[in-house]
Amino acid sequence: MEIWIQHIMEQFGYSGVAFLIMIENIFPPIPSEVILTFGGFMTTTTNLTIIGMIIVSTIGSVGGALVLYGLGSFLDSTRLEKIVDRWGTILRLSKKDLHKANQWFTKHGIAAVFFCRFIPLIRSLISIPAGMSKMKISLFLLFTTLGSLIWNTVLIYFGALVGSNWTVIVYYMSIYSKVAYFIIFLLLATGLIWILRRNKIKNKNV
Repeated sequence: MEIWIQHIMEQFGYSGVAFLIMIENIFPPIPSEVILTFGGFMTTTTNLTIIGMIIVSTIGSVGGALVLYGLGSFLDSTRLEKIVDRWGTILRLSKKDLHKANQWFTKHGIAAVFFCRFIPLIRSLISIPAGMSKMKISLFLLFTTLGSLIWNTVLIYFGALVGSNWTVIVYYMSIYSKVAYFIIFLLLATGLIWILRRNKIKNKNV
């Protein structure tokens, strides 16, 4: 995949970077650290600039985030409640769970959209609950842009700083990603266990 990414960037320059970052936001398995650090390296060997890379990558980030925000908006509370009515027993979810999640995001959504831009996988998926909770599009765009701008700037800058050794940054970012995935897995497992235990207690009390 890295060779394909490099080929696209070398052939299409700024437009290739914007396209890849947009796709990366929609399909998280595509590694943004490769795109951004290699983009930084390209600024040392081509006429592409760090500022230009930061701008087009941020445009791509926001574009991809808007796609997922739109998906979340389509999956509104009414549609989700229908899904829970049909599959709630299997998923161990209730309408009350949905309402609690929506209330949490309504209260903490701005911070979540901003800070989650620095967490692999979640940085893309956070756009979906933002759309589901009908977060104001102006706020979503503002904090998505700020978070993406910081993430993109750091990786592009370090890619340019280390030059031909840009793969070193990718290596350390892969370690960061693995740690993040492990923490996410633990949180999901803990949440699932809590839901199962809560439902078990409810069933005993019925």
